[in-house]
Amino acid sequence: MLRLLGAHIVRRPWLFLVAALVLVLDALLLGADLPDRLGNGGTTDPGSQSARVQRVLEAHYPEQQPNLVLLVSVPEGAQVDDRAFAAQGAALAERLAFEKPVVGVVSYWQTGLAELRSHDGRQAVVAARIEGDEKRARAALEELAPRFRGEQGKEGEQGEKGGLTVRITGPLAVQNEIQSTVAEDLARSELIALPLTLIVLVWVFGGVLAAALPVLVGLVTVLATGAVLRVITGFTEVSVFAQNLTTALGLGLAIDYALLIVRRFREELDAGAVPGEAVLRTVRTAGRTVLFSALTVAVALAAMLVFPLYFLRSLAYAGITVVLVSALTALTVLPAVLALLGRRVDALTVRRRRRGDAPSPKGRVTELVMRRAPLVTVSVTGILLVSGLPFLNARFGTADHRQLPAASESRIAQETLREDFDDLPEGSIPVLLRTGGASSASAQATADRMAAKLSALAGVTRVESSAGTYRDGLRSEVASPADSGRRTAGYDLLTVVAEDDTAATSAAHQELVGQLREAAGSDGASVGGPAAEVVDSKAAIGRGLVPALGFILAGTLVLVFLLTGSLALPLLTIALNGLSLTAMFGAVVWVFQEGGFSGLLGFTATGDVEATLPVLMFCVAFGLSMDYGVFLVARIKEHFDRTGDHRESVLNGMRTTGGLITAAAVVLSVVFVSIGLSRITNTKMLGLGVALAVLVDALVVRTLLVPAVLALLGRHAWWAPAPLRRIHRRLGLREEPELLAPVSPQSPAGPERTSHEREPAAL
Repeated sequence: MLRLLGAHIVRRPWLFLVAALVLVLDALLLGADLPDRLGNGGTTDPGSQSARVQRVLEAHYPEQQPNLVLLVSVPEGAQVDDRAFAAQGAALAERLAFEKPVVGVVSYWQTGLAELRSHDGRQAVVAARIEGDEKRARAALEELAPRFRGEQGKEGEQGEKGGLTVRITGPLAVQNEIQSTVAEDLARSELIALPLTLIVLVWVFGGVLAAALPVLVGLVTVLATGAVLRVITGFTEVSVFAQNLTTALGLGLAIDYALLIVRRFREELDAGAVPGEAVLRTVRTAGRTVLFSALTVAVALAAMLVFPLYFLRSLAYAGITVVLVSALTALTVLPAVLALLGRRVDALTVRRRRRGDAPSPKGRVTELVMRRAPLVTVSVTGILLVSGLPFLNARFGTADHRQLPAASESRIAQETLREDFDDLPEGSIPVLLRTGGASSASAQATADRMAAKLSALAGVTRVESSAGTYRDGLRSEVASPADSGRRTAGYDLLTVVAEDDTAATSAAHQELVGQLREAAGSDGASVGGPAAEVVDSKAAIGRGLVPALGFILAGTLVLVFLLTGSLALPLLTIALNGLSLTAMFGAVVWVFQEGGFSGLLGFTATGDVEATLPVLMFCVAFGLSMDYGVFLVARIKEHFDRTGDHRESVLNGMRTTGGLITAAAVVLSVVFVSIGLSRITNTKMLGLGVALAVLVDALVVRTLLVPAVLALLGRHAWWAPAPLRRIHRRLGLREEPELLAPVSPQSPAGPERTSHEREPAAL
């Protein structure tokens, strides 16, 4: 397949380039509105108990599930109860209630509820719900916000000073601000990453033209993947974080593959091949490595499809797409450009590059490591294991307003609600009791028993029901008019207020959810709320971990076995890849959960980690580690097949790919660090965490640990049982014999050494 592809590219390079140009132009048009079609949710299990409760609450109890909060302030020295401001506040709430997508408006001036008034009496709350799915609700908010935000006149109209001041917050506003901030940060990260990447590549290649080619492949990949994601949004939800992943992997992997292709092409030219022959050899050798690498990375990312959370599933769609598109672009567009450029690929040189048999720093390091293999293996393994110990204390939660920058409107207003208002605990937990066709008296009695039972649990302050308020197993207050709507459509809603008044998803609230479910489950009640969503999400992730890991391990074992014919090497690759991720996971807990460097990095530590992010980071980082592992193992295997000398094969593999892996890791880390400069904490965690994993893998694991362990194993590294060796002889991929001889009559005459018989040119 690769031989035929290379031949077609050499004969018709312009055809491939014109086709690529047409596809890129189409992709630009198709993917133009992608940011508007992405979502910011997907971290909950849609089939869970909490999700079922949430759907009932949205349908029948909108006033109990506000997603929009107006924090209303009066001027200094005034009170929200002053007649003039009370009239303005009531008018503001009435105006909001007349907006078409808004339901369940509740305000201090309508109800007189003390919990909707601040301690100092200068602020009050108007709460409501914007109906519709995530995209429609967000669009409605963007339309409403300018009319309600800021200074309001005496008649409730915007413009006249001295009236009410409105700040907008609530779950919907927080999500919308996170999404818009992510989009802005992504555009900024691209402006940072592209020029820095080009600078690194100029230094790597020593020439401007050669350095521009990987960037070209990366841009084509990102644009094409954006168009594919736009199509996917027509069938399923796609997370806004898919754009970050597309940019990072699109630029990173495409540049990695382009580095491999361009380097091999220059090696073939240095070995005496004419440009057409060099393209053929490159596609058939480096192209095979690119295909295997893309498949291994895609397998790691595809494991996220096991989980029911659309956040992870959509990132799997994005990741698989970007990997395959980057490989396709590197195997078609780039060789076509190289076929046209030929030896002009070295034009615009800014420094001389190492050629031929020049000494390799990586080779010297590898020789030293292999001589001290036991010491290097034990010390590096110990350091990596110790660096991962903080992850044993990981606590999992979900994103909230603290993800936003400290100066954001939604975050400031949300923190004001927590600090200046009583009886607005973030941790109130809804319990839904299904009454079905029961009589009113029977349903009331059941609700009373349940409310009394739950109010007696440790950690519960009170339970509010349609009958009144219960404390310590007894009713302390009779029902108010605001409680009359708690029974509707065959359900009775109980609201459990927890003693712990910290974040709604704290460990204490999650523990309380378990107690409530144990106490209420026998009576057919369901528990929902933010803490329950976290509990259910962790359970869904826990159920999917074994199948996901099994899928990754099985896929990796099969692919690396087909590449090498060894059983030991796939097992070693998996073990070392996993070891390379320990520093990333340790840093995630120490930095982002516990707050190490939080001041320097500019974020607020929340005391927990978003439950879905470690899964995403594992799949991405493991896939990228496999990317570099395939680069190295493929070259070692190539040399071992020719010489049968294990030690020399390892040295040769490190000499020929060590610089490539280091350069690729630097470029990829630049891309992920630029993503990590985001103002959103989770995006910062993703970018900086994966950048750390990439650098540790390339500079520590591949440079030190891999050659040390291979030196200890010796020829046992190539061991496989006899049945597997027979399978590999039939199905495995090996270097084609004709690759060792000239493939074109245009090749130079005489005993010219091929690129496989000398140390290839350095980057």
